Amino acid sequence: MPRKVVQGPIRDKEKTKQKLLAAVGKILRVKGYAGLKVSKIAAVAGFDKKLIYEYFGSTDKLIDEYIKSQDYWSKFSPNIEEEIQVGKGKEALTQGILTQFESLKKNKELQKIILWELSESKPILKNILKQREEVAANLFENVTDPYFGENATNVRAMLALIAAGVYYLNLFPAYNGTEFCGIDMRTEEGRKEVEKVIVEIIDHYYKTKKAKTEN
Repeated sequence: MPRKVVQGPIRDKEKTKQKLLAAVGKILRVKGYAGLKVSKIAAVAGFDKKLIYEYFGSTDKLIDEYIKSQDYWSKFSPNIEEEIQVGKGKEALTQGILTQFESLKKNKELQKIILWELSESKPILKNILKQREEVAANLFENVTDPYFGENATNVRAMLALIAAGVYYLNLFPAYNGTEFCGIDMRTEEGRKEVEKVIVEIIDHYYKTKKAKTEN
């Protein structure tokens, strides 16, 4: 006779962890970051709060893991060797920014996280910002900086403006639902126009800034 498998949080650690992570997302979506308290997370997940400490070490570490699971740039990992030889960072940067532009539109929890980052100073948020910078630095320092030479900082500034625009153009209509510069970001037409310009700007820099360093 086969042995009976007892179900429960102790024997199903991964499932329990996923439920706790999902609880963070639900609270963030409904109550915002102010609602992320250990007792509330445990109640929404349907577990004793001691499991948060047992599986994650602390509430902050649980929230940190949730943020990482939602944050696109934390998972952004282009093939550096390939970019050095072939793409020079252009394809990775373009697709990375376009993907972030689209994912931020769909991910309401990530929108809340970005707003949280803008409104509070907390170690948990500084940690995720540091990780994003480290991901970008790997691509900049090894691929784009050597390629653009003396124009490298200028290219970084251009990418900073585009990335900031990606965040704002998703957050603005999500909370106010109005046009920005006459473009309705709630429509597919408006978003496609922004995507087209992102591609054009990056393409322009790759055509002009490298040429200047070679003259």
